[in-house]
Amino acid sequence: MNPRSRLSTTAVSGLTGVVLLTGCGDGGAKAADKASSLPTATGASASASPSASASTSSDGRPKITLPSDVTLTFEGGRTGNADKDAVLADSAEMTRAVDAAIAGTDPKGEGISYYTTGKALEASLSWVAQFKKADVTITGAVRYYDRKVTLESKTAAVLTYCGDESKGFSKDKKTDKINKTPVTKDSYVTYNTRLDKNSDDVWQTSQIISARGAAQCQP
Repeated sequence: MNPRSRLSTTAVSGLTGVVLLTGCGDGGAKAADKASSLPTATGASASASPSASASTSSDGRPKITLPSDVTLTFEGGRTGNADKDAVLADSAEMTRAVDAAIAGTDPKGEGISYYTTGKALEASLSWVAQFKKADVTITGAVRYYDRKVTLESKTAAVLTYCGDESKGFSKDKKTDKINKTPVTKDSYVTYNTRLDKNSDDVWQTSQIISARGAAQCQP
């Protein structure tokens, strides 16, 4: 979001810093003056299942909810190909899971553990921890569009998409002050992700690379 909070990458050493998901608005904490970042997440491993106390749906997946002031829109969810549609759906849930952890509706990050794996899991949890350390949360709306899936095999896929963060911001937890920033080319983010299907037929994100200001995502 615009960039919601310019949090440093120091919490995860040895990984390249990139923007992810809910990057948030300037201000709100001293940590918020550096480049937005979520480390590039690579690798794959066995999935981490939600704990027995997690709220789950009838199909066993965690129920992910967001605060009323946070809206995520995912365009193009139906391609006519069942596998591609499953990739799009699980990627969207991964994004919602990270926002839920940041916003406090999933404080244990159980949705993140379900929809990410390996280095992506570690990086996502670190990203959430940076928001907690800065004592900021998120608010507003983000739109994800131009989502394109390439199936590399029955269990591997690449998904690219754009994010419009021009209407999303960070919010100070103590004062509820919204840290609004002007809309610039950096309000638009391009994502290149890898997903791997585990034994439970969940498409888990295992790699995320993103960049602000990409020409293909500009309005």
